[in-house]
Amino acid sequence: MVDVLLVTSNAWPDGEPGGSLLLEAFEARGITAAWAVWDDETVDWTAAQLVALRSTWDYHERFAEFMEWLVRIEEAGARVLNGVDVVRWNTDKAYLVELAEAGVPVVPTLLAEGEEDLPSAIAEFGTAVVKPRTAAGGRGVVVFDMTEGGPADLDESRLEPGPWVVQPLVESIHDEGEWSVYVLGGRAVSAARKVPGAGEIRVHEHFGGRTDAAELGAEQAEVALRTVAGAESLLGRRLPYARVDQMRLADGTLAVSELEATEPGLYLDVLPQNAAWFADAVADELG
Repeated sequence: MVDVLLVTSNAWPDGEPGGSLLLEAFEARGITAAWAVWDDETVDWTAAQLVALRSTWDYHERFAEFMEWLVRIEEAGARVLNGVDVVRWNTDKAYLVELAEAGVPVVPTLLAEGEEDLPSAIAEFGTAVVKPRTAAGGRGVVVFDMTEGGPADLDESRLEPGPWVVQPLVESIHDEGEWSVYVLGGRAVSAARKVPGAGEIRVHEHFGGRTDAAELGAEQAEVALRTVAGAESLLGRRLPYARVDQMRLADGTLAVSELEATEPGLYLDVLPQNAAWFADAVADELG
């Protein structure tokens, strides 16, 4: 028996990069923890005091199966951080519209249920980014430029199945990049800056992007805390951990591009201190 099961996927059996730091952080606090693959049928999830989703980074490829597993273990008595309802809400990028309606600064986001909704949504922004509403790791991201060719250039065959979200291409991604701010245990504790590779807008490493540790500024912290507070108000529950990704709009303000409250990578290879802060947040939940 262990106190905490850290949930991962088959591709990451030992957890996310730097995952050993999490085990060490828990051990330093007298908490036993172990990595476990989410679809391993031999794991007794109810034997742990807490189940924390970490590097389940194949969930979007097997989403129905993943959600069925999550519901099943929670109904069996497993205590899941941040909870199944949060995962269901957070894995549909339509939550960005809800956050915006709640007063959180969000990159403008339109919903497209079917292909018939795409032309008007893309035309709203001229140059637009279209992505599936349930996806991760930059999968399915397509840029459409309607400023030159018009609707004739809209080739839906480039897209993965919908529904989708449509957003403007935020030009600051090319120089300032994207900020990731961690809110752990109710505090904004650290930040990373992610920049894309040449000719890309996706900041993920497998697309040539780079992630560096960054100083957490007051502006980034305020947006992150405001975002988590807005989500907690919408969900009616506390979020022990979250990552708030932010981009700078043309008017100079920071806006939320993603709220990761399901399985946000902690970037322990560049932010090793996140291991201690994450362990502290989990220790608070354990009481």
